[in-house]
Amino acid sequence: MAEALVHHESPVEFFRDLVESALQRQHLSAREGTSFYLVNLLAGFVHGDRSKSSDDEPLGVRFVKALQEAGARQRDELRRVGDRSLFISGFFADSLSRSLVDVDYYIQLGEHAYGSLARQADGSFGDVFDELAGKFAAFVDVLGEVSERTAMASNADLLRLYEKWLRTRSRRSGNLLASRGIVPNASIGSRFIQ
Repeated sequence: MAEALVHHESPVEFFRDLVESALQRQHLSAREGTSFYLVNLLAGFVHGDRSKSSDDEPLGVRFVKALQEAGARQRDELRRVGDRSLFISGFFADSLSRSLVDVDYYIQLGEHAYGSLARQADGSFGDVFDELAGKFAAFVDVLGEVSERTAMASNADLLRLYEKWLRTRSRRSGNLLASRGIVPNASIGSRFIQ
């Protein structure tokens, strides 16, 4: 019986299954390299891969500083900003509604960071960063689903989910609301959220 409770898989194997199933459920196509990148991003955060410098510095400031760098240092910093933006907006979108900056800030920041990387990179990594930039909000939804599937929490608060949908117009958030019997109203703007 104890064997059924213990899984002997690496974080990469664990997240690969979750990311692939989330991509399928959301009918989102992604290059193999991009889905592999997402899996490794999640596994890296499990292992505590954190940049050594300026972790407490706001991501917007880190982004501006990265743009002032050159070469490999610039690419590394842009990747860190994009990765952190994607992880935060995917895993912690609900808590962002109670902070000074909202999920849409992180989405825009991540799109720009990966977009800058795509223009600099060549080969398959250029394609990966281009896809991450172009489908950033959709990949936030993928990570959001992974977060929900790995959480030990109860059902999501519908009001928070609706507020998230109002801010992002996320197809996935809209589908979750609809599955709970709530029809999102696109005529309501986010300016009404306090």
